[in-house]
Amino acid sequence: MSGASALTATGDGSQTQAWNKPGRPASTVGSWLPDGPLGESLSAGLSRVEDALHASAVSDSPFVAEAAAHLMTAGGKRFRPVLALLAAQLGDADSEEVVSAAVVCELTHLATLYHDDVMDEAAVRRGAPSANSRWSNSIAILTGDFLFARASDLLADLGPEAVRIQARTFERLVTGQIRETVGPVEGEDPIEHHLSVLADKTGSLVATSARFGATFAGVDPAVVEDLTSYAEEIGVAFQLADDLIDIVSEAGTSGKSPGTDLREGIATLPVLLARAGDDPAEARLRELVAGPITDDAEHAEALALLRGSASLARATEVLHSYADRARARLGRVPEGEVREALSALCDYVVTRSA
Repeated sequence: MSGASALTATGDGSQTQAWNKPGRPASTVGSWLPDGPLGESLSAGLSRVEDALHASAVSDSPFVAEAAAHLMTAGGKRFRPVLALLAAQLGDADSEEVVSAAVVCELTHLATLYHDDVMDEAAVRRGAPSANSRWSNSIAILTGDFLFARASDLLADLGPEAVRIQARTFERLVTGQIRETVGPVEGEDPIEHHLSVLADKTGSLVATSARFGATFAGVDPAVVEDLTSYAEEIGVAFQLADDLIDIVSEAGTSGKSPGTDLREGIATLPVLLARAGDDPAEARLRELVAGPITDDAEHAEALALLRGSASLARATEVLHSYADRARARLGRVPEGEVREALSALCDYVVTRSA
């Protein structure tokens, strides 16, 4: 599926939506999106989502409006709205509630990024200065809160059940962040802890995106459940892929410097696998990744060792297993272009490079 009708190829091999208006940076969502009428419908839906997102950043205060639009205008994959709109294609895809629900999920995601960058002391997000580095931690936190408020305002019109689902999703997001911050409890396997954190922090909101899209399009409840399960698995796979890209990417292709997680001491799956192993060939790697790596020479050495390690290969196998599990969840999704696109996403998530 080329996605040619709805997307424009960029020089680095990614895809840029034709729906981006002048002055808005392109968002990349990948070459797995379909072309033809389905691709055109998704493109039109994404345009409506983008308009609503930017409307949500409007404020009587010019400064608040600028801060709220900061990460929107920096681009992004719009992965959650895409899943919501794609799931809605199994029902009434033109429902205004579908667009509102997609915007709620993306606003929630954007708000968490403002907060994440404060916690991580990140200087760059999506190739642009993070809000906390451009202004301050306080401004970044409050801007995230502002976007949560705007998401809640939209959510109120979607009914009490949507509010309940979003509240439970947000609970999982926060719980996952707390568990990541605290770390595994005594006796808990660090790898299982990490994967469950990813399910809470990332998979939960991706799952809700698909659930909302299908639900507000009137899709059969049994299919909604399958789509929700599928999306949680693919959400975890997408985050695992991000973590691998941080290791294997060349400078500039992923929007951040290669090995950023290593430098900051963030233990992603390949590092956790290396720490847990006893392979003599990885003894030096285990020594290097025991904590943050601030020395440039040691950072380069660790990155090179990790790229050629068995631990990276095992992490890649785990990524494939999540993509395979996601595909297996599509059993009750009707045959056709939507199911083909969802299956294509499983292939894309394990092969993407940015």
